[in-house]
Amino acid sequence: MSLLEDLQWRYATKKMNGQTVPQKKLEYILEAARFAPSSSGLQPYKIFVITNKNQLKQIREFSFNQSQITDCSHLLVWAAWDSYSSDRVSNVLLRTSKERGLPDSSAEAYKTMLLDLYEPLGKEWQENRCAKQAYISFGLAIAAAAEQKVDATPMEGFDNAKMDEFLGLEALGLKSVVMLPLGYRDEKEDWLVNLKKWRTPKEDFATTIS
Repeated sequence: MSLLEDLQWRYATKKMNGQTVPQKKLEYILEAARFAPSSSGLQPYKIFVITNKNQLKQIREFSFNQSQITDCSHLLVWAAWDSYSSDRVSNVLLRTSKERGLPDSSAEAYKTMLLDLYEPLGKEWQENRCAKQAYISFGLAIAAAAEQKVDATPMEGFDNAKMDEFLGLEALGLKSVVMLPLGYRDEKEDWLVNLKKWRTPKEDFATTIS
């Protein structure tokens, strides 16, 4: 199937059947998320993969009681940097230089330029920008799941502060952004599964300027 056919197949699954997603498919989805583009290649986010049923029950309590959280196979949570710190930026750029066989000094000027650009914009701007970067990875994970015929439900409906506390994110300098339950649709119980997929018509969606 083509990517467009895979995306037409997928939908925001409302009821999952508890079936386990094979490890090979999970790894494929995570690799798609890892290879997502990010500004300056910094990848200012991490993904937490949660399968423990007791932990999923706790997360469901501060996530509007959405059943996909406890019925899924794996819950992926994207957590983004809370700021662009000198240490974080340096670490990524130095590792990149090492992998490319370049001297450590090659990244210094670029790091300075980035920090000079980002720091005056403030921590709130930096936090929001890192979250936006996480969404690029999130989108590719959804597409990869569809390609693997794994159902997924994009979710912003949870208490971010409670998620941050639950995962101990403050100590890591991270903030939860969005989560994605992975699993398989329960075709008998999901009210959305047989409804027609609708999107904004092409002529209304894209404007060509020439």
